[in-house]
Amino acid sequence: MGVHRWDPQTDGELSEKALRRKLEAHGYSVTRYVYPPGTHFAEHTHGVDKIDAVLSGQFELVVSGKRAVLGPGEWIAVPRGVLHTASVVGDEPVVSLDAVRKG
Repeated sequence: MGVHRWDPQTDGELSEKALRRKLEAHGYSVTRYVYPPGTHFAEHTHGVDKIDAVLSGQFELVVSGKRAVLGPGEWIAVPRGVLHTASVVGDEPVVSLDAVRKG
């Protein structure tokens, strides 16, 4: 599981619009979600390839047994059928862009 990070040198200033544009350019359909503190998604899979990206807050993901805590400007790919969990870390809500591979 590789964590991808926003690079201000090449990507410019991090914003919802800019991150959305980057994900859409890679063939993803993007939806914005806000998860309050205490949110936890039990182990599950999806029937599509997706990316979980964070705009603000801290989001812990465990994908195939590997743990990562994502902060602003970070994202990971979650392939279809792969077991994973997700949890909001701390007292701040997570603003997330949920990207699903088109087609």
